[in-house]
Amino acid sequence: MESHIATQVPETRARRGIRALLVLSLGPVTTVGGIVWAVLQPYRVTLLDPHGQGFWWLFSEPPLFVILVGILFHWLVAPGIVADLEEEDG
Repeated sequence: MESHIATQVPETRARRGIRALLVLSLGPVTTVGGIVWAVLQPYRVTLLDPHGQGFWWLFSEPPLFVILVGILFHWLVAPGIVADLEEEDG
């Protein structure tokens, strides 16, 4: 009786190129920029003190939009761009 505990996994991706790494880093860098913006200018995040603010003032939070765009870019846009870059390089 033979048991194979460890198997070799074929390498599905070669090392990523510098362009792919730059594209993948855009989302996290943008998100960190939004967090830093919210920390350095907390008065811009009116959700922290919502008294006397209308719906649209509370809805349009620029630092939160920047954070959201960074997350959405990283999860929705960057994988497609990186796949195109890897296809071009491959």
